Amino acid sequence: MHLLKTSCMFRSYIKTAWRNLFRNKSFSIINILGLALGLACSLLILLWVQDEKNVDGFNTNAKFLYQVYERTTADGKTDGGYLTQGLLARELQRTIPGIQYASGLEQNHTFNFKAGNNTGKMNGSYADSNFFRMFSYPLLEGTPATALSAPGSIAISRNMANQFFGSADKAIGKTIRFEDALDLQVTAVFDNIPASSSQQFEFLRCWTDYLQENAWAKGWNSTSPNTLVQLSPGADAARIAAEIKDFIYRFKPKESSNVTELCLQPYTEKYLHSVFKDGRPDGGRIEYVRLFSIIAVFILLIACINFMNLATARSAKRAKEVGIRKVVGAARPLLIAQFIGEALLLTLLSVIIALGVVLVALPAFNNITGKHLVLPFYQPMFWVMLAGLLTITGIVAGSYPAVFLSSLNPVKILKGSLKFGHGSMLFRQGLVVFQFTLSIVLILGMIVTFKQLAYIQHKNLGYDRENLVYIPMEGGLIKKFEVFKEEAGKLPGVLAMAKMREAPTVITHGVGGISWAGMPANNPGNFSDATVGYDFVKTLQLQVKEGRDFDKDYNDSANFLINEAAAAKIGYKNPVGQPLAFNNIQGKIIGVIKDFHFSSMHENIQPLVIHFAGNLRFGTMLVRIRPDKTPETLAALQKLFKAFNPDYAFSYQFSDEEYARLYNSEQTISKLSGIFAFLAIFISCLGLFGLATFTAEQRTKEIGIRKILGASITSIFSMLSASFLKPIGIAMLIGLPFANYMMGRWLNTFAYKIDIELWMFAAAGLATAIIALITVSYQSVKASVKNPVGNLRAE
Repeated sequence: MHLLKTSCMFRSYIKTAWRNLFRNKSFSIINILGLALGLACSLLILLWVQDEKNVDGFNTNAKFLYQVYERTTADGKTDGGYLTQGLLARELQRTIPGIQYASGLEQNHTFNFKAGNNTGKMNGSYADSNFFRMFSYPLLEGTPATALSAPGSIAISRNMANQFFGSADKAIGKTIRFEDALDLQVTAVFDNIPASSSQQFEFLRCWTDYLQENAWAKGWNSTSPNTLVQLSPGADAARIAAEIKDFIYRFKPKESSNVTELCLQPYTEKYLHSVFKDGRPDGGRIEYVRLFSIIAVFILLIACINFMNLATARSAKRAKEVGIRKVVGAARPLLIAQFIGEALLLTLLSVIIALGVVLVALPAFNNITGKHLVLPFYQPMFWVMLAGLLTITGIVAGSYPAVFLSSLNPVKILKGSLKFGHGSMLFRQGLVVFQFTLSIVLILGMIVTFKQLAYIQHKNLGYDRENLVYIPMEGGLIKKFEVFKEEAGKLPGVLAMAKMREAPTVITHGVGGISWAGMPANNPGNFSDATVGYDFVKTLQLQVKEGRDFDKDYNDSANFLINEAAAAKIGYKNPVGQPLAFNNIQGKIIGVIKDFHFSSMHENIQPLVIHFAGNLRFGTMLVRIRPDKTPETLAALQKLFKAFNPDYAFSYQFSDEEYARLYNSEQTISKLSGIFAFLAIFISCLGLFGLATFTAEQRTKEIGIRKILGASITSIFSMLSASFLKPIGIAMLIGLPFANYMMGRWLNTFAYKIDIELWMFAAAGLATAIIALITVSYQSVKASVKNPVGNLRAE
């Protein structure tokens, strides 16, 4: 009998919930829409966060893999980085117990390949023979032990095998032409690299070839590749880290003013923790993961607060229902369960809509983030997560209305003397303050990120990146560059041309072994270095502070250009003509160029030594073209390129586009910040609309009396609007200082940054106030123009 009674009661509650849902269509739509948008945003962010955290987690040996990095202290400053010596991996594996495998890994470059009639450009690198033992990249053909063990060997991806040979099995054992210079034998074919790998490459060449082709890599004063190690099961990582700390000083003398220590970082942490502070990984993409995780929670909270405000605004309409249920014996726990059940029902409908929104939005979201996210319907954990999200959201959203409504006194309700106290009003306004505080933080964050990126894009780099084109130096151009340059110089649209080992946007090679007259007994630190050809200064339009550029009329093969930072470090009073030695090459400084940015603005300009190009194996042609002749000049360069390289596809890159790629993460954050700021303010305005509705209902008779006593429509509108905007003012006082603190921390990750100016605060506050005023205007106008007789008759 008791079960039958309970069953009937629950059926009654469900019917009541459905009737209320359809009876109050406008409020139901606002509730469901707000929750759906909040849930959709949260789901998108959670998918992105989960994908970020899963990067590199697929490796079977993940818990044993470590990245070696160097911590260097010089001139009282400690820096860190992943660039290491070319011989380091092999020496670590050979001499340190507990290191089972080690491999060098050079940065990716794009090279040309040819097999039969098939040609193409492929992006890849060099790795040691242990690489496929360490990382879980399945081999379709070949074995991990022999994949990269022999000189002249190459491992290629399934895609590359299909493109050049038709299939993986047809590729194994075949030869492929590399840069029209040498033939390599395919000793392994690996499956395509998954998107969840931070390493992305189409081929790997043997490390022995890397050392043979880069003589500097056999010394201990230059750094460029990464070093990866796999510890033996049971090995103590802390012990090994302590043992390798001074490892490089087994091969070169130690200097007290320039100390380099080797350290270990778990490989799975590198992707998210790759920014160094005081010589240690401290930040990186993990900052964005944390930021957007917080944003996901905040947006969902904003949506839940909307539900609370709107449910409370309608509470007067349901007070009698609560009173009658209490009179006939309904216990408070059952009433709480009823209202939370209604919240869960609305949340369920919102989840269904949110999934549809996510499916529609995912292609655009993937385009912005560069991801390949999908809704993992096939994973049981996804449904568990969704059920948890539904339950938590429903309970959070329905908790306050349930507790509030179930606490009402049935006697006061049925006598019609129900009044809402000052405390409940303050609580609801507090919720709105919280909503708009978060919205203001997002709006100011959007403004600051936009301005910082604009600053980066328009800052004078020290060279003119406009109308500067990068063309890969490959094939016949490597040996015939001077002839190509002479012919290209005859084109009316070509103003200047030079060659360079790397692009000027990303000079990452680091060197030691630099010495000069009067140098302190202890070397003061490493330098960056670049290898260039004639007309480098002219082509980039660099400013020469002292001296000259490399010149054909002089024998500059052993001479150097340096930047101002290098000149300051070296300390010559008049550096031009002074001696300088680099890797046992004795020469002199022929010019000092003004500092220019050759890496990200997250970093200060480093000391740079520029030496003359000998026989580069690869590199970049820098071409300065006339701005009014860009299309025809590129067409003419393509024709000339094909004459020298008939088997190679012509490709080029504008310098400003290459520079913009340095800030892909920041561009993504800027776009997402704008989208989420808009959605947050939109959802918050739904909550403000709920508060305006509730206030207008509570003050119906007051407004009627004021109008009878002569109050104008304008004065009533102003009174109501002022009370609605008060929470927004409080939100500004809280949100703007907090946003200033958070964005200040973000800006500190840049060596060159904007200042947060007063107008940014004013813009964020004014935008919020205007949007809020527009939101409450409807209810304010509606209440102020309503017939006072009808107001006084209202119950």
